[in-house]
Amino acid sequence: MGTRPIGVVIEGATGRLGTTQHLRSLMAIRGEGGLALANGDRLVPEPVLLGRNPAKLAALAAGHCGLKWSTERDTSLADPGIAIYFDASATGGRPERAAAAIDAGKHVYLEKPIAETLPGALDLARRAERAGLKSGVVQDKLFLPGLRKLKKLYEVDFFGRVLSVRLDFGWWVFDGELYAAQRPSWNYRKASGGGLVLDMFAHWRYIFDRLLGEIKSVSCRHVTAQPRRRNEAGQSYDVDVEDHAFAIFELAGGIPAQVSSSWTSRVKRDDLLQIQVDGTLGSAVCGLHRCFVQPSVATPRPLFDPDRPQPMVFDEQWQELPDVEPFRNGYRAGWELFLRHVVDGAPFPSPLLEGAKGVQLAEACHQSNRERRWIDLTELTL
Repeated sequence: MGTRPIGVVIEGATGRLGTTQHLRSLMAIRGEGGLALANGDRLVPEPVLLGRNPAKLAALAAGHCGLKWSTERDTSLADPGIAIYFDASATGGRPERAAAAIDAGKHVYLEKPIAETLPGALDLARRAERAGLKSGVVQDKLFLPGLRKLKKLYEVDFFGRVLSVRLDFGWWVFDGELYAAQRPSWNYRKASGGGLVLDMFAHWRYIFDRLLGEIKSVSCRHVTAQPRRRNEAGQSYDVDVEDHAFAIFELAGGIPAQVSSSWTSRVKRDDLLQIQVDGTLGSAVCGLHRCFVQPSVATPRPLFDPDRPQPMVFDEQWQELPDVEPFRNGYRAGWELFLRHVVDGAPFPSPLLEGAKGVQLAEACHQSNRERRWIDLTELTL
């Protein structure tokens, strides 16, 4: 047994996701002596930080045991010691950056959405396929404890016949006037790949397709609730993308799903993301970490009474599922799968074609909003 280094370029390394999730995940694998491979060797990631700000890159590299860093993409891609290109920077320009990496012979792993348009997303997936390179898109939410508990309920047929699904997501993102915004300003500009639907519905596509039921058709309405915001420098700018959306999905088997997503909604529920599944034999409500169930035999029988307050406290009538399995950070779990996919040829559940499906859903939602009608999702192939 021995160790085997593998070079990984992280573009957008100094951004929030690049640093707090992806770099942290790779450094955790390094800190534990590498990732165990099928032959018993240990695969040790060697991150190279790529970005535009030399001072930020140098500081980040120094804080992580003196990692290599660069502001030159072409130089990094030409390095034969680099095997994987990862992109965690702004969505705008991602297809061009990833295409350059593929042309340089690098395996590519991308944050979602992988492109701003479906043709661009499919071109990337096909380009990687023709080059014989491994490719993938991040699907971190599937590893969340709450969703993994929900998956267990599906596996044991807890729900019986599923009747409906409801997903509520969002919080209030400040516009920069009273307090600084919690999201970067590029999220609110079309030119840089911003927009709630493009950003968040990529998550909803894989969560539904792989857990809740394959999406067959969609009806959507979205709005720009806050048309003026202030950027990181305090400068006012116009928002030209949506920040609030409602959709109805028709799932396989005709199951309806109600989806609300917002960056302009104040939270009064247990978590920022909440999914409810109702079935003939029981219901479940999950958030990011917790999951509650109510089987049919324990379902209360409330009565509507306009003359007095409701005596039942409905929240108390649900049972919480325990934490049985250890928690795994979803970003690290994805990296472990992709690294083994590149080196050992192990299966990887989210190739770039899956990323294209997220872009397809976003485009269908925009088309539905423009034309005020249902849009069917066709099957995508390479």
